[in-house]
Amino acid sequence: MRKAVEGMSEDRRPDPATEAFVVHRSLLFTVAYEMLGSAADAEDVLQETWMRWVGVDLDTVREPRAYLVRITTRQALTRLRTLGRRKESYVGPWLPEPLLTAPDVAEDVELADSLSMAMMLVLEMLAPTERAVFVLREVFDLGYDEIAEAVDKTPAAVRQIAHRARAHVAARRPRDVVSPAESRAALAAFQRAIETGDLQSLLDILAPDVVVMSDGGGVRQAVPRPIVGADKVARLLRAGLEKAGEAVTFEPVQVNGYPGLIMRLDGEVDGVLAVRVEGGLVSGLYYVRNPEKLSRVARETAVAR
Repeated sequence: MRKAVEGMSEDRRPDPATEAFVVHRSLLFTVAYEMLGSAADAEDVLQETWMRWVGVDLDTVREPRAYLVRITTRQALTRLRTLGRRKESYVGPWLPEPLLTAPDVAEDVELADSLSMAMMLVLEMLAPTERAVFVLREVFDLGYDEIAEAVDKTPAAVRQIAHRARAHVAARRPRDVVSPAESRAALAAFQRAIETGDLQSLLDILAPDVVVMSDGGGVRQAVPRPIVGADKVARLLRAGLEKAGEAVTFEPVQVNGYPGLIMRLDGEVDGVLAVRVEGGLVSGLYYVRNPEKLSRVARETAVAR
């Protein structure tokens, strides 16, 4: 295998292929993750992208970023169709794999919104090609010609797909873009409420139509279907926390660009809670307990666009 795999050429400087890949790696990971909802699968896509990239004659490449995004998109589309079949047999509700992100991600409102657990679930409703086109156009601002090459469609077809995808997303996406400060304030109030177990405090911070979903992957206990309504959600949370007692602790973190919590039982990670905030109230709670989806909670994941 080429020395580029190790990142160095004979003179100990990165060769051009490695340098281009490293420069754009966070972007490529983000593209793959937003298409797949799985960090593990996104990493596999990056490995496949690398294997194809090192075989390319760089003299024929005008724009490495666009070329790498094209390879990544094609590999992610292939894997996305396989993932669709896997999700059909998934035990219980399926949630995206949570990422711990750096605080500055929240300052890029469009990137944070596209990474949020709520938006990732909306993207799950799109067909594979629709999802690819929406992500590349709306999140990464690629031109229609570039996207057409990535998804093997004509630019005219891509425009139609983009229009259809935008309509689907607009009908389902969260209604408001929330500032980082508003999200942090709502999370802090929510954390105080669950730590004290005060039912009224929970009801005060939960939106009337709040929804809670949990993903145990058939390995950990989870609610089998979404629970909707402030009263039901508050009582569910209080019952679970009373059962856990003092063994449960909460660590505020950034989850997919927004404030969230790592929950531990007796010091061990039990799950990651992503929170959606609208109008200053918590409108969505997404709790991932599946151990296979918790490998990224020990460190931040670099994302970019």
